[in-house]
Amino acid sequence: MDNLLSTYFYPAAIIAAKSVFLITSLLITIAFLLLADRKIWAAVQMRRGPNVVGAFGLLQSFADLLKFVLKEVVIPTKADKAVFLLAPFVTTVFAISAWAVIPFDAGIVLADINIGVLYILAISSLGVYGIIMGGWASNSKYPFLGALRSAAQMVSYEVSIGFVIITVILLSGSLNLSDIVNAQSGDYGILNWYFIPLFPMFIVFFISALAETNRPPFDLPEAESELVAGFMVEYSSTPYLMFMLGEYVSIVLMCAFATILFLGGWHAPLPILDFIPGFVWFVIKVCFMFFMFAMVKAMVPRYRYDQLMRLGWKVFLPLSLVMVAATATFVVFFK
Repeated sequence: MDNLLSTYFYPAAIIAAKSVFLITSLLITIAFLLLADRKIWAAVQMRRGPNVVGAFGLLQSFADLLKFVLKEVVIPTKADKAVFLLAPFVTTVFAISAWAVIPFDAGIVLADINIGVLYILAISSLGVYGIIMGGWASNSKYPFLGALRSAAQMVSYEVSIGFVIITVILLSGSLNLSDIVNAQSGDYGILNWYFIPLFPMFIVFFISALAETNRPPFDLPEAESELVAGFMVEYSSTPYLMFMLGEYVSIVLMCAFATILFLGGWHAPLPILDFIPGFVWFVIKVCFMFFMFAMVKAMVPRYRYDQLMRLGWKVFLPLSLVMVAATATFVVFFK
């Protein structure tokens, strides 16, 4: 009996506790980052933004949560009710599941697997199914058009993201996210980070991440002027909240992924700053990437759909292929 407990029960209980802690911390962080997103957008437009609920509006996201939860769930008469309600749940679960392999510091990771990069790519690819399910189950042409747009957009830019990641793997020699971060450590601090030798790929990754997460200026699947919230137009209350939650979890995931691939993860920019815990540096870098996401939303006008596809297939794809070939040549000839 003791052997059974030590072999199965205790490890499972520890993993469950870590998972609950990770999910709780992530959701609380998302609440404040959502507020920061609205505050940054308001500041660019010379507005105050949310400032009523709590000191400086800090409780606004929690008030919005309460509002959504207490609202009535409206389901269209001719919708496929089971798929309609399952779609936002699928989107949120897949978005949160990808965080299982994100290392926050040396040894601080839920699952330090050797194929962490492939795991994130697989989970993020599955996220589009929730959007397709929501658009199809609504039994309306507008959500369905938005879902089709989102599917085409995500597939197009996942190709570029895949080639960008290949260049990082060629330099680091590993698919393990912790190994990729450790490959960017050294006595030169920020000069060891991959965003310097792979700067074009860093830009491609950043823009592709905007498109991958339906973030402005690539929010065409939910463009207000054309599709009236797109695949979410028939959703309300908690299901709508789960769609938005899944979207913001994916946005922060891409910020963390960019931090790991290009910004040295938990490593300090200068060796003399190593006394600061690595977790703090990781959070600072993720917040910086999120700030960049928010500034793009506030300043860049929305693309047309043909411009979006042209950028992905005719600009980013050839550029990524050239950089993969150049990086592989550098690694082979110059070690």
